[in-house]
Amino acid sequence: MLNDRKQKYEEGKMTNSTNSEHSNEEKSEEHMDVRLKHCLAYVLHTSGTTGIPKIVRVPHACIVPNIQHFRLLFKITQEDVLFLASPLTFDPSVVEIFVALSSGARLLIVPTSVKVLPSKLAAVLFSHHRVTILQATPTLLRRFGSQLIKSTVLSASTSLRVLALGGEAFPSLTVLKSWRGVGNKTQIFNIYGITEVSSWATFYKIPEKFFNSTLKCELPVPLGFPLLGTVVEVRDTNGFTIQEGNGQVFLGGKNRVCFLDDEMIVPLGTLRATGDLVVVKDGEMFFLGRKDSQIKRYGKRLNIELVQQVAEGLQQVESCAVTWYNQEKLILFMVSKNDVVKEDLFKELQEHLPSHAIPDELVLIDSLPFTSHGKVDVSELNKIYLNYINLKSECKLSGKEELWEKLQHLWKSILSLPEHPLKVPDESLFLPSGGDSLKSIRLLNEIEKLVGTLVPGLLEIILSSSILEIYNHVLQAVFPDEDLLFSTNYATKRKFSNINQEETSGKSLHQKSVLTLSCDSELAAFIAVSRGSQILSLNSEFLTKLGLGSSAYSSDLISQTNIQNVTSLNPPALIDKSKDLFCVAKVSDEGTSVMAAKKMELHVRWRTDTGKCVDASPLVVISAADKSSATVYIGSHSHRMMAVDLYSGKVKWEQILGGRIESSACVSKCGNFIVVGCYNGLVYVLKSNSGEEHWMFTSEDAVKSSATVDPTTGVIYIGSHDQHAYALDIYKKKCVWKLKCGGTVFSSPCLSLIPHHLYVATLGGLLLAINPATGNTVWKHSCGKPLFSSPRCCLQYICIGCVDGNLLCFTHFGEQIWQFSTSEPIFSSPCTSASEQQVFFGSHDCFIYCCSMKGHLQWKFETTSQVYATPFAFRSQFCSNEMLLAAASTDGKLWILESKSGRLQSVYELPGQVFSSPVVWESMVLIGCRNNYVYCLDLLGGYQI
Repeated sequence: MLNDRKQKYEEGKMTNSTNSEHSNEEKSEEHMDVRLKHCLAYVLHTSGTTGIPKIVRVPHACIVPNIQHFRLLFKITQEDVLFLASPLTFDPSVVEIFVALSSGARLLIVPTSVKVLPSKLAAVLFSHHRVTILQATPTLLRRFGSQLIKSTVLSASTSLRVLALGGEAFPSLTVLKSWRGVGNKTQIFNIYGITEVSSWATFYKIPEKFFNSTLKCELPVPLGFPLLGTVVEVRDTNGFTIQEGNGQVFLGGKNRVCFLDDEMIVPLGTLRATGDLVVVKDGEMFFLGRKDSQIKRYGKRLNIELVQQVAEGLQQVESCAVTWYNQEKLILFMVSKNDVVKEDLFKELQEHLPSHAIPDELVLIDSLPFTSHGKVDVSELNKIYLNYINLKSECKLSGKEELWEKLQHLWKSILSLPEHPLKVPDESLFLPSGGDSLKSIRLLNEIEKLVGTLVPGLLEIILSSSILEIYNHVLQAVFPDEDLLFSTNYATKRKFSNINQEETSGKSLHQKSVLTLSCDSELAAFIAVSRGSQILSLNSEFLTKLGLGSSAYSSDLISQTNIQNVTSLNPPALIDKSKDLFCVAKVSDEGTSVMAAKKMELHVRWRTDTGKCVDASPLVVISAADKSSATVYIGSHSHRMMAVDLYSGKVKWEQILGGRIESSACVSKCGNFIVVGCYNGLVYVLKSNSGEEHWMFTSEDAVKSSATVDPTTGVIYIGSHDQHAYALDIYKKKCVWKLKCGGTVFSSPCLSLIPHHLYVATLGGLLLAINPATGNTVWKHSCGKPLFSSPRCCLQYICIGCVDGNLLCFTHFGEQIWQFSTSEPIFSSPCTSASEQQVFFGSHDCFIYCCSMKGHLQWKFETTSQVYATPFAFRSQFCSNEMLLAAASTDGKLWILESKSGRLQSVYELPGQVFSSPVVWESMVLIGCRNNYVYCLDLLGGYQI
């Protein structure tokens, strides 16, 4: 059908050339050349609303057919008045201008100050100047409001002969019919096109018989027929042209060709991909939506434009727009005709939409924001929603009694229970009361809006516990110092599929493991510092503040335990003891104003040759008995594992292993052994004081993963390329358990003591939570793309970077809280501040990022290359209130930033690539380099007035 239409329009216009003797003539017949004189009519940029912004250079031969066909289609005469609705930066303006000028018609140009006032614009267009032809976006028309459209724009007495709507999805026929006044005779067209084939490609005239019908019509409007000189094809995902079914639209034509970006020559007849999806049925094309409007929600595909069409059809809705905010929340923005109750709208939407299409949030606004091109301004809508969230978060509750009252109201509202003075029974469960998974998410969102903060683990509580238990869970998160109102013996049960049920108490207690290891009889008291600001202090009667070697915690703190895992930087049992607790990079809540400009410099203290590239990260172990006795453990591609004196760089021992070493070392609980993985598939356990071999464990493939130790049991956990995670008893020299993880384990396991979980990530895209005692899977989450980044856990969350460019954040029970998107893959592992309010990480887009634990960007710093390494947050030796961040880019640069602001403090360039992560102790920065050396640099600081 499309090809027949094309042939009719072009019949008699095309001539076949006879044999040509000139090759350049043949070339000109086959290609369009931008360098030819008089080729171009105009140049413009695409807006980027439907893809990446492009420069489009439009030949006369491409745009003239549009002008010619619209003159005929709309039957333009000298009596017509056309409104220049589009700005000159939007290519439909060219059609509007030259359709008018080439027909002798009048062109009405209106100041922007009038355009932005719908009632004034309507008076200018249809009362004062009697416009007959209007080409506009649906958003521009909606700004008039349904009442003004019906009474003026599409009234029986309107001057408007032709209304052509394009540039966005066409309104549903039901909405269109509601806009049309009785007796109106305006011809309405759906026009479709893309700037890359400037300007319009197809048209469809709405049949008059439809408007005369009394039946409600839910059918979509076809895209219609090709315009003059235009070829339209629909292709499937394999690139084949189809006559029926779903596919993507391709547009072009022999002369309907434009030059994109730096193109100089384009073959005639080139077809451009539009990014628009359609379904072809009985020879007609129906618009489904943009490729980038197709989202996956609750495991099902959804076109967000469908939600908008359905919402717009509701009686109370004047106009609306839908956004996929931060790729995690479906937000419906609505301009209402009168006062509406959100719950009523949600009920109506549930009647017309599948459950996975119900919006997360409904935001009432006065009017839709639009761009200069007359389209909905999505970025402005996102700002409106952000302000909406911030306003919600400022609405603080007065106390626990108000929380209980409002929770009762939300419960009744979302479950559509009658509002009566009787309270909801304490033992009421959400699902049996009429809830479902989607309503539970709504309740979760409403509670978090009410309290103004994220409530970790709340979704599981909603699905499995009573309203009383939900209340107590929220109460503990929002008012942690308050006693529980109704129960002092609160406990929650969280159920996971395919595993034994586990119980966790509402109090923070160390879980007792079934494992008990007989450690080496001689326990060495030490502090171990490793990449990502991780500090472990074992068998010691003190804890040291990083970078302040002489500082110690108060005596009542020391007595808490002689085994302190500082990976969990602010243990819950200690939070109320001291507000000054920190171990890695606690950012001052008050902030500090600095009167002088700081100047920091990095100087090489020592460097040690390892024989080949150093991709592993250093492990620094400091003796508690003698802090001047400190050792750096590091391996390299030369198969060497080395122990180097921290202060002098002198090699204490080296051991040649059976393969390349990329794994970073881990120290045993007793401090007497070093554990490291190797390319030959072995996990080596070496004596820390001599390098002598204690035990070798054999996996079935290379071990690039770095081990982690459980400080409560002494068990070592490590992953392998053989797709297994292993728990090793290095004292009994045996494997306690192994678990197949569903993909290669490249990154390092991460251990949480509260709850007692081991987190393992795979190149198959799985993040697993494992019971460290039994090796059973507690939960797993598929991220869809490989995970090279190591998971990092803190008191409330686990963060991990993904190859798809997202940093993901989960609760300890597998609920994804948020994701933050960068433009390139993330191989860097996250590092958290000691306050656990910030997370730092690098990306292949060359930026170092700092996000809040709510997933909001706080700052980003652009380096000169990809950032593969894990940042290290630490306290400045020169200003006790200042927190710093060390990070490395692959081009060999070591960056020192102020962690609060991201401001550059110092940079040092190493003479080789860097994939090793920096480790900081006191004022020394340790890092490996691909020039075969491991470096120790002194960070020197001072002040300038």
